[in-house]
Amino acid sequence: MPSSVTQVKPADSDAAARHFEESLAFEADCWDVHDALAKGPDFVLIDVRSPDLYAQGHVPGAINIPHGKLIESRMAQYPHGTIFVTYCAGPHCNGGHKGAIRLARLGRPVKLMIGGITGWIDEGFALEK
Repeated sequence: MPSSVTQVKPADSDAAARHFEESLAFEADCWDVHDALAKGPDFVLIDVRSPDLYAQGHVPGAINIPHGKLIESRMAQYPHGTIFVTYCAGPHCNGGHKGAIRLARLGRPVKLMIGGITGWIDEGFALEK
């Protein structure tokens, strides 16, 4: 009898490659963001948490725009091709997703930094205050 893992057969290799490539179009992990920040990022990193939480500690180089304030007039200072990466507190928080939705609805290219602050700390990276 197959295990709970193999009870549903894995997708064929072509479908799996498409699926995993597509998922990377929507997200980046903390290691990739950290590496890109060290090299000079080609995106704008947005901490979508409250200003108070941002002040307590945030990813170095991130700007603070709470997800509810991601509106066209606020984003007009960035050229339309600018790539944004959003994050929030961590996997238990959906603020990064909410911010990404708002940016996508404004026609802005966006990814989510999976793990958020929790993932950043778990990887051993320092926060800035």
